[in-house]
Amino acid sequence: MTEIVSPSKVANPVVALEIVKSEFPSVADFERDFPSLCFSLATGVGKTRLMGAFVAYLKLAHGINNFFVLAPNLTIYNKLIADFRPNTPKYVFRGISEFAISPPVLTTGETYERQIASGGQLFPTTINIFNIAKISSEVRGGRSPRIRSFREEIGESYFDYLAGLPDLVLLMDESHRYRATAGMRAINELKPMLGLELTATPFVESPRGSIAFRNVIFDYPLARALEDGFVKEPAVVTRKDFNPAGKSPEAIQLMKLEDGVRLHESVKVDLETYARENGERIVKPFVLVIARDTTHAGELMALIQSNAFFEARYADKVIQVDSSVKEEETVEKLLTVEQNDNPVEIVIHVNMLKEGWDVTNLYTIIPLRAANARTLIEQSIGRGLRLPYGKRTGVAAVDRLNIVAHDRFQEIVDEANNPNSPIHLKQLVLDETDLERKTVTVVVAPTILGGLGLQTAQGAEGAASAGPAPAPAFADPEDMRVAQLAYDAFRKLAREPDKVPSVSYLSRPDIQEQIVRDVRSQYQPAQMGLEGVAKPPPDMAAVIAATAKLMADRTIDIPRITVMPKGEVKAGFKPFTLDLSGMRYPAPSEELWAKHLRTDQVDVIGLSQGNLLEQRLEDYVVSGLIDFSDIAYDEHADMLYELAGQVVRHLLDYLSEKDAGQVLALHQREIARAVHAQMQDHFWKDDTVEYQHEVRQGFTELKESAYTALREAPLDYRVPPADKSNVARYLFGGFSKCLTTVTKFHSDSERKLAVILERESLKWLRPAKGQFQMFYRSGNDHLEYQPDFVAETETHILMLEPKMATQMQEKDVLAKRDVAVQWCGWASEHAKSYGGKPWRYALIPHDAIAENMTLDFLLKQYS
Repeated sequence: MTEIVSPSKVANPVVALEIVKSEFPSVADFERDFPSLCFSLATGVGKTRLMGAFVAYLKLAHGINNFFVLAPNLTIYNKLIADFRPNTPKYVFRGISEFAISPPVLTTGETYERQIASGGQLFPTTINIFNIAKISSEVRGGRSPRIRSFREEIGESYFDYLAGLPDLVLLMDESHRYRATAGMRAINELKPMLGLELTATPFVESPRGSIAFRNVIFDYPLARALEDGFVKEPAVVTRKDFNPAGKSPEAIQLMKLEDGVRLHESVKVDLETYARENGERIVKPFVLVIARDTTHAGELMALIQSNAFFEARYADKVIQVDSSVKEEETVEKLLTVEQNDNPVEIVIHVNMLKEGWDVTNLYTIIPLRAANARTLIEQSIGRGLRLPYGKRTGVAAVDRLNIVAHDRFQEIVDEANNPNSPIHLKQLVLDETDLERKTVTVVVAPTILGGLGLQTAQGAEGAASAGPAPAPAFADPEDMRVAQLAYDAFRKLAREPDKVPSVSYLSRPDIQEQIVRDVRSQYQPAQMGLEGVAKPPPDMAAVIAATAKLMADRTIDIPRITVMPKGEVKAGFKPFTLDLSGMRYPAPSEELWAKHLRTDQVDVIGLSQGNLLEQRLEDYVVSGLIDFSDIAYDEHADMLYELAGQVVRHLLDYLSEKDAGQVLALHQREIARAVHAQMQDHFWKDDTVEYQHEVRQGFTELKESAYTALREAPLDYRVPPADKSNVARYLFGGFSKCLTTVTKFHSDSERKLAVILERESLKWLRPAKGQFQMFYRSGNDHLEYQPDFVAETETHILMLEPKMATQMQEKDVLAKRDVAVQWCGWASEHAKSYGGKPWRYALIPHDAIAENMTLDFLLKQYS
C-alpha cells in the first residue's frame, strides 16, 4: 500500500482512499479520520509478529520513527509489552539486525511519565504501548486520563505531544474492540498518519446483526489457515453411537467432563512420546472447560476437586478464572499455563478469555455453554488453534484440537458449516457487464486549488474524466508562487477565529500587512534567466490581495465547531415494561436433532427430559443479555433481572414452568436480542450535564473528494441521464457556480436541485466527508453526518438535504436533521458576532424537487 500512497500526515484521506480502492477493491472506506487499513487474520497465525514486521518495514523503508500500539484490555497490554521487549521468548524483532544493536525505545502507560521527566529518549525509534482505557476521554466517569494532563517538561500533555508528531503510526491489536464511540474518538484525536488494524473478527455485533468492516485490505480466514497448515486441525469428539436421549443434563455434563479428561490423558502421552522421539521440548497439554456462568463455574470447580471425579486426582491441577476469582496467584497460573512447572491441567472459565490469551498447549475444549456468535468460534476455539512447535508435525494427536461435543454445541457446529461463516472462504461473483465496465478514480478538487496552481493527486486517466481544469488566476509563475505562500498563511490564520472569524476578513488591511510580512520571510526569488538580467520582483501586496479575494469568491464560510461536556457524563437504561405481545414461542417437541460437524452423525437430544441447565429461568435471559457490549452486568444487574422476570412471567402465562424453561434454553439468543433491541429505546444520558460549543476555526478550507466513475467525459448536469436508476455511476460537469468542476449525484432529484442552485445561488458545493465533522446517534454508534449540499445566497448560507419521501420520518434521518439544525444555530450565532450570514437547514422530500421550483419556495416549505 505504501508503494501507491506514500505515508504522510498531510495526505488527503479521501484521495488516498480512492487510490487504495483502485488497487484493493475490498477497501470501501477507512472508517476513521485518517487512512486506516485492517488485516483480517485468523487467530493463531501470528498477528503480533506481523505488527513487528510493520514497524521494521516502516522504519527501514520510510524512516518512520514513532509508533503507537493500542491494546483493548490489560491482558493483551501486558502481552504486547512482553513481546516488544528484547530478550523475551516471543520478541517480535528477533533476527532483525538493524534492531539488534539499537532496539526501539519502549514507552508504556507506566513508564512514559518517568521518561518525560528524564528528558526523553536517546534513540530515534519509539514504540508506545497503551491500553485503550489509558487514552479514552470517557473513562472513569468522563474525567480526563493522566496521559492528557499537562506536562511542564514538554509544554503540553503527552497525548497532545503524540498527536503532534508528524510520523505517528497507530497499530491496533484486536481492532474490533475500538469501534465504540469513546474509543473511536480517542483514536481519531491521536491524528496518526496511518492506522494498521489487526483482528480475527472484522465485524461488530449490533441489534441488527453483524456489521462487516469496510477497510479490510487483506483477509486470511481460518479456512485458509487450516488449509495451509498454520494451525491445529479442529475435530469434534463424541462417543461411538452416543445418544443423549433419556439422560439428564447433569449426566451429560459429567460424561463430557470425564471423556474430555480421558482424552487429555491420552494426548499427554502422545505429546511426550513425540517430543522424546524428535528431540523437542515436552509440551504439557491442558483442558479448557467453558462454563455457563460464575455459579456454574464454581460448581464445576467443586466437582473436579471432589473424590467423585477421578478420586480427586485433579484437585490441585484445576483453576477457575472469571470475574468472581481475582487472586493474583490464579491469574499468574493462567498466564504461565504453558510452562511445564505450572501444575494446572484444567482451566474453567465463563467469558474472560476471548482475546489476548495466546497459548499453544490447549488441546481439549469442553464447552458447557452454548456459544451463540461466530466471534466465539474464532476467539474461543481459536484459543486452541496455535501449534506448539510452530508447524504441523504429521502426528494426528499433536496436530489436532479436540472439541468434546454435546447437545448445546449445535449452534457452533451449524455456524461452522454455514457458507457465510468467517471460517469459510468468501466468494465474489461478477457478471459480464461488471467485467466490461471500465472505471477510474477521479479526484474532485475545489476550484480555488486549480486557480492557485496547486496540484492534486490526480492520475492521468482520472484527469480525462474530471472535466476542464479551472483557469489559473495568475499568469506569471512568480506571482503564482507568492499566491500559494499566501494561501498557506491564510489557512493558518483560520485557526484564530477571534482574529479572522470569516474568509472576508482576509482582505482587511491589518491581515494583509501580516500576510505580506509572512510571505516575504518565506519567498525566495527564482534564479536569473540571463546573466545580469534580473526579473522585477512580484508585487506582493497586489498578489496577496488578489489571493484573498479569490478565496472569498471560491469559499463558503464553514466554521469548525467542537462540542465538549462541562462535567461527568452519566448514562444507562431507564426502567420500562417490555412489549411481549409478539412473543409466543410454542412448547418445544420432545426431541431435537443435532448434526455433528465432522462425521455428519445425527444425534437425538431429548430437551423435555431431565432438569434444566440454569437454576433460575431468569438466568437464561440475563446470560444472553450480558453478551452485548453495551451492557455491563455490575451496573445493570437489577434492571436485567427485572426485564428477565417480565419475560418469564409472560411465558408462564401460557406455558408450564418446564416448557417455559425449555423455550428459554432453545431460544435464548433470539429472546435476548429482542429484549436488547427494546432497551435501546430507553437509553438515557444525564441531561443535567452542560455542553459547550466552541468555534475553533472561522472558516475551513474546502476538502477534496474522490469518486470511482466510468471512464468517460462528465455529463452535462442540465440533461438527465438515460439510465436514471444508475445516476450514481456518472460524473456531472458544466457548472458555473459550483465550487468544484465536477461532482456526483445519488439521485436525479439531487441533479435537479443542482440546476436550481446554479440558477439562484451565489455558489454551492457538495461537501466532502469530514468537512463539517457533525455526528449523530444511530443505535449504539455515533456516525458522521455529511450533508448533501451547501449553498450561499445573498442573505443566507444553506445546508440542504434531499431525501426519499418515504424516508423522511426514519430515525436516522431525523437524528441527522436534529444535529444539523443545532449546528446551524451555533454557526449562525458565530456569524452574528461579526455580521455574517445566518445558516438555515432544509430537509426536502425528493418528489418536491422540480426544476421549475424556486429555492425560496423550497425553503419556506421545508426549512
